[in-house]
Amino acid sequence: MKITSVKPFLVHPGWRKNWLFVKVETDSGIHGWGEAYTQADRDRTTAVHVEELERYLTGLDPFNIKRFTQTAWDDYGQRRGSMEMFSAVSGIEQALWDIVGKAVDEPVYRLLGGAYRDRIRVYANGWYWGAASGDDYAKMAEQTLEKGFSALKFDPISGPWRYHPGSRAIDDAAHKVRRVREAVGPNVDLLIEIHRRLAPMHAIDLAGQIAEYRPFWFEEPCPAENLRALAEIRRQINIPVVTGEAIYGKAGFAQVFESRAADVINPDVANTGGILELKEIAAMAEPHYVAVSPHNYNSTVMALAATVHASATMPNFLITEYFVPFSEVGKQVSNQLVPENGYVSLPDTPGLGVDIDESALERFSFRRYPARRVRTPGEEATGS
Repeated sequence: MKITSVKPFLVHPGWRKNWLFVKVETDSGIHGWGEAYTQADRDRTTAVHVEELERYLTGLDPFNIKRFTQTAWDDYGQRRGSMEMFSAVSGIEQALWDIVGKAVDEPVYRLLGGAYRDRIRVYANGWYWGAASGDDYAKMAEQTLEKGFSALKFDPISGPWRYHPGSRAIDDAAHKVRRVREAVGPNVDLLIEIHRRLAPMHAIDLAGQIAEYRPFWFEEPCPAENLRALAEIRRQINIPVVTGEAIYGKAGFAQVFESRAADVINPDVANTGGILELKEIAAMAEPHYVAVSPHNYNSTVMALAATVHASATMPNFLITEYFVPFSEVGKQVSNQLVPENGYVSLPDTPGLGVDIDESALERFSFRRYPARRVRTPGEEATGS
């Protein structure tokens, strides 16, 4: 069996960003689907990487997955990575696993050592979009619980991402966490997302204010490239610290473990190198007593399926991400995996267990985002 083509499909789900699916076809008639991570302004550049990587795959055996990922790093990337390159490789890698599973008539997780667990816990994200006040967050949290979730992630900080947002912004964020906790009660896990926003002093301040509400974790309080600052925050707060969505490949995570900078890591199967890389990162984390909670700001289709298969094999898996606003379009273009009572059961069908209706993708064509003008801090202060 040989690879004949690699095709990117940019899809707009109507909310926040475009998705990027990858289809790999073979001369035996078996095809595989994967998904590459995207950001709103960096989606087409990732698709170009997928197109260029086709030259490294045409005519090759899809079973040689490790050879492809290493060649992409050594020869295509010349050992200089980027989010776009890692994301393209990740989408293709997932599609190769999908082909291999279909070829041997087995679910992918059975080819990775078998299932350590039968179902995967997920937390809801995206549910609070449009919320402004603490009362808004509280009401929308209650509505999300009605969908069966028992864990909610949210970013309580308003406004653009700035290292020094001011004390009022920190106090307001703490108020939102308090209102959500009051609304959902003590038995729902609250995962606090900071999005690499804060300088350490502000992160420590906010963590101190919300500790009494028993957050499940405190995610990316500052940029991960400064692991000394992240470790400083971890030493001074009483909430588990998470990092990893903006770290790509094993080399980046090795430094996290050496620095004792995090209690939980959240690499993304769609940008860290794919299923095997995610599994290997989890294996590195295990002897350091670090849990793994894969990030998944992707569709509820292929990247979720790839995450589920990889997570099933990890002894140190904790929980993974489910973007509620993406689920409706995901249902229209695929037989996506669906959570029940906050868990996704492992599929028993060959490959990743999810297939995409290619004709349905045409209804959700790529949408380029308009020109943007980001205000300066001075403009924010004057209101101009």
